[in-house]
Amino acid sequence: MANGLTYTRITSTSEATKQLASTLAPYLHAGDVVVLDGDLGAGKTQFVQGVAAALGVRTPVTSPTFNILLEYGEGRLPVYHYDLYRLDDRLQLEDIDYYRAIDGDGDGVAFVEWAGKFPGDMPYDYLELTITADLDGSRRIVAHSYGSRSRQLLFVWANDSKSRLGRSQL
Repeated sequence: MANGLTYTRITSTSEATKQLASTLAPYLHAGDVVVLDGDLGAGKTQFVQGVAAALGVRTPVTSPTFNILLEYGEGRLPVYHYDLYRLDDRLQLEDIDYYRAIDGDGDGVAFVEWAGKFPGDMPYDYLELTITADLDGSRRIVAHSYGSRSRQLLFVWANDSKSRLGRSQL
């Protein structure tokens, strides 16, 4: 995780995870990419729900596990929510227009779950959120920036007093 900023926050409920996510929304720009890592049920979709709601998306945000891509266009920014879990081959990324959304020139923000399945197809610049669920129901969210835009994004998000992100020494 060298060459980027790393911040951490622990949330105690799914609502707290969504609230944390909502604090990221004001800082997102078209072309931003957020990669979400974590086990099944860790809270990746809950995080996207929080951001989407804060962006003004009124449609219920659900997991794109079986759809691979769900798009929400009614907010301040279009939201492209990818789930690569069911893909077997990187060539399938072309079929879902993955590169258009993550190339940095997109018209909205892309959230990509299970992007680690295709490490060679990660964008140059992205914010990575690793979400770990604890036995007590709390979530540990570790945010790390890769690239200059995501570093700027993480810096301003972490300095928002509502996010309560803490600097990590990883």
